[in-house]
Amino acid sequence: MADLKKYLIIFLVAACSIVASATAASTTGSVSANDGIYQTHVTSVQLDPEVFFPYETGTITVELTNSGNQTVTLSQPNILDSHVAVSNGDAFNTNIRLGPGSTMTYPFLVKVSGEEGTYFPIFTVSTVEAGSISYPFKLEVDSKQLSAKVADKPDNFAIGKKDTVNLSLSNSRNGALTDIVITPEGTGFTVSPLEKFIPSLDSGTSQMIPFQVTPDQASVLTFHVEYRNGNNDHTVDTVLPLNIGEDKTAAVPVINNIVLASSGSSYTLTGDVNNAGITDAKSMVLTVLPPAKPVEPYAEYAIGSLASDDFSSFTLTFMTTDLSSIPVQITWKDADGNSFSTVKNLDLRSTSGSGSTSARTGSSSSTSGTTGSTAARTATAGGPPGGGSIFGFGGSRGNGMSSFYPVIGLGIVIVVGIILWMKRKWIVSKLKKR
Repeated sequence: MADLKKYLIIFLVAACSIVASATAASTTGSVSANDGIYQTHVTSVQLDPEVFFPYETGTITVELTNSGNQTVTLSQPNILDSHVAVSNGDAFNTNIRLGPGSTMTYPFLVKVSGEEGTYFPIFTVSTVEAGSISYPFKLEVDSKQLSAKVADKPDNFAIGKKDTVNLSLSNSRNGALTDIVITPEGTGFTVSPLEKFIPSLDSGTSQMIPFQVTPDQASVLTFHVEYRNGNNDHTVDTVLPLNIGEDKTAAVPVINNIVLASSGSSYTLTGDVNNAGITDAKSMVLTVLPPAKPVEPYAEYAIGSLASDDFSSFTLTFMTTDLSSIPVQITWKDADGNSFSTVKNLDLRSTSGSGSTSARTGSSSSTSGTTGSTAARTATAGGPPGGGSIFGFGGSRGNGMSSFYPVIGLGIVIVVGIILWMKRKWIVSKLKKR
């Protein structure tokens, strides 16, 4: 009985060994060398630049990952396409063993052809174990440049006046452009900023860049734009003529409703100044120029800020021996602090002694500003202080009331004539009775 138990134990141990060996053999037989290849795949393809210019160089980076449980030996990676030339293929002559869970990166230095279009090159790599891996990807070649255009500018520039010019950059390519540098170039003007840097401009986006331009003369401003597509440098220029002319948006001072009064040896000039322009006038000041001599209390008159389509009254006091042309200078500033001035020549030959009267405005001249005619009331004749006459009768104003006798006599004659005309029937009847 003991021998029977011994043989039974030996049998059971042998049976278990046979089953274990069979199981191990079955498991080993289920693993194939191709399993590693099937589970090694391309996980990403990165192009720099994203979109090539014709004949441009760049980098195509292919990443492979072995997600299987067997090591795979890789060799002879390449990119196959007639529009793409690989320049560093010799760098990958060594076989690479890619273990389970590992990643391999192939950076290809390439140059594309000069033909525009969308292509699908194939990345390929061989394996020692069996077969090869192939993966197609998209590559685009486009010659469109970065667009740089002047989007906003004044119709005309004024010498010494600062205006805003907006340069618009637009990227209509399918890839981003980087390291954009804008440099204004030229002479005969000052510009701010002197340079503008934009790190990146994504595909299908645009950006507006303002520049402050103050011309000293008629000239040409060139916006020189440098940018990069990948590691490739490109440039584009935009030309802006700085035409000098009338500023259509400037303030336009107009003097009207002028009244002149004399007092002793000086004159007092009152009136209104109107802003007939588009923009506001800041820090406006009025004064007279030679041959007139400004005197106190109103040698200068400060208006302050005068809005568009608004007006303000003013008073100026001055001395002169000739009222044929009194230059009135108007100075002001715009919102940017640029200074302007204009001179209005007022014809004040029509005065009336020590009383007040209205006068005509003459032609005007301007410096760094606008010109135009002004309107005023029409007056009677007269002259400077101490002389002149009224209606051409009598002597000078220095003769007192005697200078008014002819006028008074004429008035009496007219009144008597009117009375006689109204009473003519009564007078005729009285004469007949006699």
